[in-house]
Amino acid sequence: MAKIIHGRINKTSVTRLKPGQTIRDMELKGFGARRQKSAASYFLQKKINGRVRWFTIGRHGEPWTPELARREALRLLRELAAGDEPGQQKTAEPEKPTLREAAALFLAEHGPKLSARTRAEYERLIRLEICPELGSKHICDITRAQVSRFHSGRGDRPALANFSLAVLSKLFTWAEENGYRPDATNPCRGTKKFRRNVRERYLTISEFARLGAVLDSLDRDGRTSPLIIAAIRLLLFTGARLNEILTLKWSFVDRERRLLLLPTSKTGAKAITLNDAALTVLQNLQPRPGNPYVIAGHRRGGHLVNLQKPWRRIRAMAALDDVRLHDLRHTYASVAAASGASLPMIGKLLGHANTETTARYAHLADEPIQLLNEDIGNRIAAAMTLPVDPDATGD
Repeated sequence: MAKIIHGRINKTSVTRLKPGQTIRDMELKGFGARRQKSAASYFLQKKINGRVRWFTIGRHGEPWTPELARREALRLLRELAAGDEPGQQKTAEPEKPTLREAAALFLAEHGPKLSARTRAEYERLIRLEICPELGSKHICDITRAQVSRFHSGRGDRPALANFSLAVLSKLFTWAEENGYRPDATNPCRGTKKFRRNVRERYLTISEFARLGAVLDSLDRDGRTSPLIIAAIRLLLFTGARLNEILTLKWSFVDRERRLLLLPTSKTGAKAITLNDAALTVLQNLQPRPGNPYVIAGHRRGGHLVNLQKPWRRIRAMAALDDVRLHDLRHTYASVAAASGASLPMIGKLLGHANTETTARYAHLADEPIQLLNEDIGNRIAAAMTLPVDPDATGD
């Protein structure tokens, strides 16, 4: 995949460029060099009237040295500042980057706005899914039919297909904003996402009891790391995402205010309120010297990476073979709903950025109302069957 480098353009930096790499000069904005398959070429990029224009200066070598190319870029900028179109003797045509090249620019510009985890997922999908099929096509020429074929071709993996479509859509929107495609031509529009069968699994009272008994037993026999047991309990007591607990640092724990203050999460900065049960788990843990993480890992200074393997063993002992770690988050929400919490309250507890995400618990939030309604009906019905006092009828 193409790669953007930022640095000083000189003979060394240009000759070291590998195929697919672009270097942008840190001193002269818009000046750069890139190597496609053979020799590197110098260019100037400039936004004019809201559209990005590319001016090819020439190929590296005779006569174009980095110094001469820089001088030419300055001359072109002066002409553009004066309102003149650069002379026709120089190549001055809009660039038509491939999707692969545009994706590299997109990640360089938009990537810093994403969380590290989301950016890594964007890069993975672009590298492994999007570019192998669409990367060589010019981004301005990709059609709705091509996007539809790309999406439908991954129907056996609907979640991946839908996420890839979302990333593609953001890339095309960015391309429109930067002049690589005409406005309102995003080819992802109109492609229907696959309907996902959301799997909902919640622990029952008896399952809570079995899991609690197993964790207590493992705590006593000492053969399982107390950090593993603590991680599972924190997932249960906080409703946090797995990665939020595994990467939790002691500096994020505010015992006085009973909060976990996460600087980054799937939905950005987030505060998790701690109940007494969660605080007790944290109080029973001791920070390890030189390790900032609450759930410390085997490597010095690192956090626990894999909780799935010990969880499979623990859930088997508790006869919960179909329960995933993420189901503990769903269970937390189900208990909140059964306690009478409204959907906005559940969304606040879980840190949802979108109300649609919380809507999956709507049927659970209705249960307390249904139970209350049933109780009211029973009380009224019972009152209507009480013996009637003749003297109280007014006859």
